Amino acid sequence: MTAQSCGRIRVQQAHKKCGVQALGRSHGGFSCKIHVTVDGLGNPLRVCLTAGQRHDSTQAQALLEGFGFERLIADRGYAAADFVEYLLAQGIEAVIPPHQRTKILRAYDQWLYRERHLVECFINKIKHFRRIFSRFEKLDRSYLGFLHFVYVLIWLR
Repeated sequence: MTAQSCGRIRVQQAHKKCGVQALGRSHGGFSCKIHVTVDGLGNPLRVCLTAGQRHDSTQAQALLEGFGFERLIADRGYAAADFVEYLLAQGIEAVIPPHQRTKILRAYDQWLYRERHLVECFINKIKHFRRIFSRFEKLDRSYLGFLHFVYVLIWLR
C-alpha cells in the first residue's frame, strides 16, 4: 500500500495501518469467510480468507492444488459446473450435491456426502476460541496468523 491510499499517513506506517482486510458485507453482516480444507480425520490442511460477499467456489482450486486424492466432498457452494468439470478432468470424484435450481441434475454419492460433517465439526472447534469468533484483528494476515495458531492447537489434541 502507498501513503496515498491510506490518507495522510507516513510511508513507513502505511503498511501497518492499511492492508488487505478480507472483510465485506454478507447476509450475516460485516464479516469474512474462512475457506478450509480438512483431511479424512477432520484435521486442517489449508486455509484462506475472503470477504463476506465472495462466493465459495472462487477459492476452490487454490485450496486443492498440490493435494492428491480420489474424491472431494463439498457443499452446494462448490457445485459450479466449471469446477466440477475441472475435478472430473483431474480424475477426482465430485461428491457435491447439485444446486437446487439446476436444470440438469448430477448424481452424487449421498452416503459419502454425510462425511462432510467433519468440516462443520472443525469449524465448530475453531469457534471455541474467542479471538477467532470475534475477530479483533483488522488485517487478514494477523487474523490468519491466529487461525494457524488454533490449527496447530487442534492438531496437537
